[in-house]
Parts: sequence; structure tokens; C-alpha cells
Amino acid sequence: MTALDRNELTSMRHAHWNNLPSGGDLFGELHLAQTAAGTAPKGSFFPGLAACAAASAAAAWLSDHYGFPIILLGLLVGLALNFISADERTHRGLDFASRTCLRIGIVVLGLQVTFAQIAVLGAGPFGALLVVMALTIGAGLLGARIAGQSPYAGLLAGGATAICGASAALALYGVIGRQRLPQAQFALTLVGISLASALAMTLYPMLAAEFGLSDRQAGFLIGASIHDVAQAIGGGYAFSNAAGADATVVKLARVALLAPVVALASLMLRPEGGDGAPRGLLRRLALPWFIVAFLALVVLNSLVATPAAVQAWALTASKALLLFAVTATAMRTQLGLLMTMGWRAAVPVALATLVSFCASLLFVFVLI
Repeated sequence: MTALDRNELTSMRHAHWNNLPSGGDLFGELHLAQTAAGTAPKGSFFPGLAACAAASAAAAWLSDHYGFPIILLGLLVGLALNFISADERTHRGLDFASRTCLRIGIVVLGLQVTFAQIAVLGAGPFGALLVVMALTIGAGLLGARIAGQSPYAGLLAGGATAICGASAALALYGVIGRQRLPQAQFALTLVGISLASALAMTLYPMLAAEFGLSDRQAGFLIGASIHDVAQAIGGGYAFSNAAGADATVVKLARVALLAPVVALASLMLRPEGGDGAPRGLLRRLALPWFIVAFLALVVLNSLVATPAAVQAWALTASKALLLFAVTATAMRTQLGLLMTMGWRAAVPVALATLVSFCASLLFVFVLI
């Protein structure tokens, strides 16, 4: 034994066990891993993206095998793995997934909508749809006021319920921003929207049958009031094939209105520049780039017939990217804030959902 070895052994004998970096690391694996981690390049996307991909894959597997909404499972799995974000090396990748993947997913969603689908509705039903959406957004704002929540929470809940669920919530949150609304509130809103949409897909077809609605009336009711695109279409086909076709048209018309609603939100929420000086009108009307790209794809899809295979690929890609964004957002959410918000955070979503259904049902009896 060398003198150096004897000195190390002596120092270990006098060291307190609890002060050692890895007291239970009998074979040195933890120490080696920590040492290797310290040499990893800073600012890498890989750790965060890898964690997000694994969590998203788990959510997709659970959804496929147990039939739960994939966005809801992405949220729950992400929240369960929230401790991963305590490692700063994951932040860049998670932020990339929650922002860039979200924006690209919304852009690709534009390949599912055409202006011809909106024209099929006719002026009367389309006007009714606009009124339903306006009332729903107003109900979200009212619910936030009643529950003592931020008006931004009401705008997020009402807008997401009125348009297309989680996709609209993600787009609106990109305009609202973390400075105005914490990620914990955003995550709770996504959970509420996903649960309400899943419940609506089950209940609304049965309620439509109880009310004795025709296929066209049921299609309008379901397409105008269920939040998520896939669940609105699924709920319509659960009633009948004809109702499913009508629900698809109505729901896609709501999706097409994502860009105008986000434009209005951008106009209202950004009256000043970063230095506090008032923005010019043109700068205030400027849309986020991903909404402009979404509109461009809608126009392109309206002018040029997109092959069915391309549309199917685009829909799958959009769902995957939005799942990544939701999962990453949940992983970056502070669970302590979620626990302090309580039941009040669910009021805007609940009231917006109720008003959306009641207003749609009223127009069904009056107009359709």
C-alpha cells in the first residue's frame, strides 16, 4: 500500500458517513455517473427531449391499451415525472418540446381544414356557431371572476373550450405567456379540458338520443360543444354515421377559427412594447408566426387537394407534437402550485363547458 493510499484510508475513517457524496454507493456507480454528468456539454437538448419522448411513449401506450384520452395521459405521466426537471440539464430540451413542438404541431393541423368545409355549414349554422363560441369564451371569463382567478385563466379556459380543446389552449398560452399565467394554472386547465371532453364524448350522444334529435341536429350539437377534435368526431359517429359527418364539419369550422381568436387575444393582450411604449396598430395586429403558417396551410389545403395519405400523416404528426408539448409542459410544472390552487381552478372550464352545451342545444331546437 502506498503512502497515498494510506492517507486516503485514514481520511475515510475520520469522515462522517452522512457527509459523503454517495453514502450508499457501495460500488461507485453513482459517483461515476455524477462525474460523467459533470463533463456533459451544457445546453444540450438531448436529456430533456429523451425524457419527454419516453414519457410521451408511455402515455401513447397507455392510451392505446386502456382507451383514455392521450393528451390527458400525457399530462398525468408528465406530472408524475415532474422530479426530472429538477435537473437543469433537462430544461433546454423540455422548453424546446413545450414551445417549438407545440407551434409546429399547430401549423401541421392546418392541413385538416378547408374553407369549403366551412361553407358547407351555411350562413345560419355558422352564425350560430360564432355565437356559441363567443358565449363560451365569456363564460370562461365569468367563471374565472367568480372563482377569484386571473382573467387570463378565464380566457384560456373559455377559448380552449370554444375552439378545439388542448390545441387551442396551447396556442392561446403561447400568446398569454408565463408572465401572465403560471404553468401550474395552464396544466390544471389542460387537465380540466381533457376530462370534460372525455366525459362529453360519452354523455352527449346519449343526451342527444334522449332529446330525440335528428342526425343533423345531433351532429351540430356534438360538433359545436365537445372540446377535442377527435372526441367530437368520435362522439358524432357514436350517434350515427350521418351525425358523425355533420359533427366533423362543424368541429373543423371551429378549428378554422383558431387563427382569428388568437389574433384577437394577441391584439388585446399586447397593447405595449417591452419598454412600456404603446405599439403601433400594425405591430399589435401582427400574429405569431405559427398562426400565420397555420392559416397558410389552410389556404393551401383549400386551393390544392391534399392526398388522403398526406392528411393522415399530418394528423398523426400533429398529435405527436402536441403530445410532446403537453408532456413537457407538465414535467416543467411545479406541483406545489397545483396543490395550492384547489377546486377554484376548475370553475372556468366547468362553466364554459356547461354554457357551450346549453347554447348549442338551444340553437339546435331553434335553428337546425
